[in-house]
Order: sequence, then structure tokens, then C-alpha cells
Amino acid sequence: MTSPPSSDGSRPPRSSRSSGGDGSSGSSSTSKRWPSLRGWWAITVPMVLLLIAVGFLIRSLLGAPDPTAAHPTAPATAGQAAPVTAGRAPIVAASSVPVSLRIPAMGVSVSLSQLGLNADNSPQVPVRYQEPGWFKLGPAPGMMGSAVILGHVDDKKGPAVFFKLGTLRAGDAVDVSLANGSVAHFAVKAVETYLKAQFPSQKVYGPHGFRGLQLVTCGGNFDKTTGHYLSNVVAFTSLVSTTPPKT
Repeated sequence: MTSPPSSDGSRPPRSSRSSGGDGSSGSSSTSKRWPSLRGWWAITVPMVLLLIAVGFLIRSLLGAPDPTAAHPTAPATAGQAAPVTAGRAPIVAASSVPVSLRIPAMGVSVSLSQLGLNADNSPQVPVRYQEPGWFKLGPAPGMMGSAVILGHVDDKKGPAVFFKLGTLRAGDAVDVSLANGSVAHFAVKAVETYLKAQFPSQKVYGPHGFRGLQLVTCGGNFDKTTGHYLSNVVAFTSLVSTTPPKT
């Protein structure tokens, strides 16, 4: 793998193919070092309130972390209420773990695994070639921010689960079922191919002010010498609606 934020782009040579965000001066004057209680209160209270406000602001802006960060942290998962548009029901954020993925245009209907980070801070890749995985350090599909699902393109036996990812077109449906029984419905916005050395990790994993889902696999030319694909294929989608759990 040549780019940390990409899906597994490697596959051994043809005989065994696999795919793939204090220094201070002292003072002898006690009164200078330690302000009176009244002065301390006047200075500290506004500062505490300011820090709290900044904290809430940062939390509201957080989406998925950049997986290349040295110490990635769990992203904020509290969804923001979507505005109500006339004639359309508000989109309700899905806050549950994704369990399955359906992409009719690709003939895909599969379960999902969960992926974290490797020791080198690159995202893990799915163990099974026919089962994609959700990057669990980012938002769940349907939450504010960028959810990411990684999948293999092929293996030594032939096409894998995301073999047809590059054939998706704008408007194609992508449905993610969640553990709480709800379904998040997405529509493809665009499909792009990037050289791994130029993989846009912020564009794929970073928040962009809406509820997005990126699907990532390998593609482009295959280097027989290294056993790696040279590019990644990314399908960008956005949430269009949710189906609530059946009661």
C-alpha cells in the first residue's frame, strides 16, 4: 500500500492476485503573581465561558478524522438536525452501526465488516474479498460528515465486491442498513480515479458540511512488478433520505 488513506491496492503477481485529518518570568511580588480573588474571578470566568463556546464550535465542525494523523481520535458522532424543506420530510441522521450494503446498479447486496487502523496508521482493509468494510473511526453512514466504506476490486479468483465501482453513475442508489433497523439511502454524486500518490485524503475522509458516504477500491493500471494497482477509485455519494426502523 503506497497511500495510507487508500483501500488495499496490492495484489501479488498473477499467480496469487489480491486487491486491493510556558515560559514566564518570575516575580518577587506575591501580589503580582497571585491576583486578588475578585481579579481572578473577573479574569477566569469569561475565559472558561470562552473555552466552552470554542469547544462546542469545534465539536460541531468535526467529521471524520484524517487517517494519516499520528494519533487519530474518534470523530464527533452527534448528528445535526437537517433543515425542513417545503414538501419534503427532514432527513434524520442514522446513528447506528452499518451492517449491510446494497448497490443495485452493481448487483451488490452484502454484509459489512468494521475496519480500524493498522500499526502504520493506514486504514485496515477487509479480510474477505466479497465483503466490504466500514471505517469505524469515522461517522456512521447517515451521520454528519464523511462515512467511508472500503472494498476489494478483485483477487486471484476474479472480480471482488467493488469490481464494478467505476461503472456507477450520478444518481445511482446506495443503501446502507444499520443495526437499529433503519436504512440510510444515498445517491451517487460522482466517481473519480486518483493516483495513489495523489490520493485526496481530506476530500474522502474529511467533513464537508453534509452527510456523505465514500466508497473506495483500487483501480487504474496494474503494476505486475510490484503487484499493486496504481490508482484508487472513489464513488462520492450524499444522503437523500432514511427509512426508520420498523415498529
